[in-house]
Formats: sequence, C-alpha cells, structure tokens
Amino acid sequence: MYPTISDLLLDLFGFNLQLPIQTFGFFMALSFGAAYWFTSHELKDREANGLLKSFQVKEKINVKITIVDYATQTIIYAFVGFKLLEMFLDYDSLVANPQKFLLSGKGSWFGALAGGVYGYYSTSKEAKAIEGKTPTTINKTVHPYQLMGNIVGIAAIGGILGAKIFHNLENLDEFAADPMGSLLSFSGLTFYGGLIVAAIGILYYTSKHQIKWYHMIDSAAVGLMIAYGIGRVGCHLSGDGDWGIDNLSPKPEALAFLPDWFWSYKYPHNVLGEGIPIPGCDGSHCAQLANPVYPTPLYEAIVCIGLAFVLWFSRKKFKTPGVFFFTYLILNGIERFTIEKIRVNTTYNILGHGITQAEIISFVFILMGIVGVFYMKTRFKHKLE
Repeated sequence: MYPTISDLLLDLFGFNLQLPIQTFGFFMALSFGAAYWFTSHELKDREANGLLKSFQVKEKINVKITIVDYATQTIIYAFVGFKLLEMFLDYDSLVANPQKFLLSGKGSWFGALAGGVYGYYSTSKEAKAIEGKTPTTINKTVHPYQLMGNIVGIAAIGGILGAKIFHNLENLDEFAADPMGSLLSFSGLTFYGGLIVAAIGILYYTSKHQIKWYHMIDSAAVGLMIAYGIGRVGCHLSGDGDWGIDNLSPKPEALAFLPDWFWSYKYPHNVLGEGIPIPGCDGSHCAQLANPVYPTPLYEAIVCIGLAFVLWFSRKKFKTPGVFFFTYLILNGIERFTIEKIRVNTTYNILGHGITQAEIISFVFILMGIVGVFYMKTRFKHKLE
C-alpha cells in the first residue's frame, strides 16, 4: 500500500521524492475535481438547452476599505506566513505527518510578521486604487455553472462534516475514547454522511440562486458517481480500513487470469498500521493484515467508475427532470448494499439481524430512487420544464 504519494512514486518510478501529500487526500482532491468538471459541463449544457437561465445579482464596487478589512487581511496573511515559512524550515515534520503539523501550534513568528506586513501592504494598495472613486452598485450577470466554486466549497465543508458525524455515530466507542482525536482526524469518513449533509447545503444554496432542485441534482449525478469511484481508488491504494471481511477461499478458476491481489489481499503497509508486523520492515507503516481480505474498495472503484460512464453516455435519453438523479440513487444504493455483504463494518441489531449503517442508508436510497422516478414521471407527465 501507499500511505503517501511519495511511496507511490517510489514504487512506480524508483525515485524518492518526499512530498507532504497523503494518498487518500490526493485522490479525494481528484474526486472533487472530477465532480466539478462533470457538474459544470452539465450545468452549461442545461443552460444551452433552455432548462437553466442566467440571473442578475447586485454587486458593490469601489467600496471604501475599512479598518476591519485591514485587520482581517493582516491576520489572514500573518497566519499563512506563520505556517508557510515553518513548512520550509521543518519540512521533515510536515512530510512525516501533514495533518498533525497543520493543526499544531508550530510556526514561524518571523513568517507571521512578513505575512502580516504583506497583508497590510496589499490592502493599502487596493485602497489606493479605489481612492476618489464613488461607491456604486451594479447588476452582474451570473451563469449557473459560475456557482460551482461555491458549490464545491459547500460540498467539501458539508461533506467532511457529515462524513465525520456519521462515522462517529457508527463508531461511538472510538469517539467516547478520544472525542477530539476522532473529530480532528482525517481518517474515518463515511461517504453517505458526507453526501447527505453536503446535498442539503448545496440545494439550499442553489435554490436561492433560482436553480430548480431537480435540474441541480440531475447535473450532479455523474459527478457524484465518478467522485465516489475515484475516492475508493484512494481508499484501496492507501489501505484506509475500508476493506472486506477475511477471504480464505482459493481464487476461482474463472478469475485465474487476474492477479491474486484482486481476489484477496493483506494490505501491507496500510496507512492505519493495522494487523501484524511485516518481517524485515523498518520504519512507519510496517503492518499487514493477519489474514487476506476482499479488496472491496477496488471492487467499488471499478464498478462505480464504470457506472459513471454508463450514466454519462446515456444521460441524453432521460427527458423527465429528476429521473436521471433518482436512477443514480438506485444504482448507487444497489452497489453499496451489495458490497456491504463482504465489507467490514459496525452493525446494529435490528429485529435480531445485524445491519450496517450503510445498508440502512443504501436501502433508503433505493426506495427514494424508485419513489422519485415514479413521482417525477407523474409530475411531468404532461409538461417538461
């Protein structure tokens, strides 16, 4: 496994370039980038087809710079300088544990001073540029796809917040043992929790900007599916714990053409350090699972990226608003409900049956998808918007 991108580069190309980039975080960033591109493309396409329209917003220009603006910019740049210079001065600590470094009190006070001076200077320069100009309110035309920067920001904040909340609800023992560590750790993220919280924030934001909810969710369907698949690539390559149950069965003859790790894998050098020590390994991340398991993140990555392209190439065939997204919900729910049968997960005892949080939510998604398709077909039976 490759806890960091440096580990991946070393294995693939043979050179040891120490970078403060964790593999899971790298693929999470890729997943957001992919979601951004596909969703932006769909918003542009729907506007071109008359389903969405640009709108006017009022924007103030030449507004006088206040003392609050000076203070805010100075503090922000001081903080950036505080951390940025220390990154160069103590690069080894940054590479060893980027999250701990960024959340710690480590920093350079000289960097903070330099950053603060630059922040004050840049604000003064901005104030001088508008000096003597009259504050004015103008009408600015905004296209739906131009909201994507804010949408991604809401998705990132809401997604991580929701993912942590749902993960901690699923693992209350871990949370009770170390509440702050559980909240601040970047490991332990539940996809469905992130999706639910992010969706609420995004739909609230876009509804305020005259984008009908069913056009927004349709535009996001492909991006959501491919982002999930790319994220699972990061889970697999880093070995973040989203693997399956023990798989001690011999590989079936039908899969003989595939490498053994496709059928069962011990996740050596996993980022969590789970399992038993690897003989002869010296350093960090020197553990592997005692028994081979199903590499479920790999299966999900293949299936979901494949489903994303199926949705992409069939999207023009969906004429009724909302049906495309509810079809995505059904497909995503079926995929996740199925994979849960061989995944390691916390279970809830419901009516004598062990059921995971993901099984509950995925079942609800399937049900919502079926009801949603029926509802949208009925609603737009005589009229398309």
